[in-house]
Amino acid sequence: MIVTKLKDYTRGWVIGNFLPSILKTDLFEVGILTHTKGEKWAAHTHKIATEYNILIKGSMMVCDVELSSGDCFVIEPGEIADPIFHEDCTIICVKVPSIPGDKHLV
Repeated sequence: MIVTKLKDYTRGWVIGNFLPSILKTDLFEVGILTHTKGEKWAAHTHKIATEYNILIKGSMMVCDVELSSGDCFVIEPGEIADPIFHEDCTIICVKVPSIPGDKHLV
């Protein structure tokens, strides 16, 4: 068995086509992401990848939609993600496929 800590990974990204990771693969990415209330996050889009998200804790708005704990949301390629964090948030994000450099600021 191998044991590591979430804090050892970049911003909570644990699986994908990057290092460090617990599984290096170009098929998908998995991140357990935390954002603080009021945190500024640049609007961005992905040209290829689709993001599948579960808001585990908190409330936020993204793509002009208000979300709260338990909401699942999908951001398709080309959609602009422009999150506003109303509370501290924890999000599980699965991005398919894992393509370094596919995040484009707008």
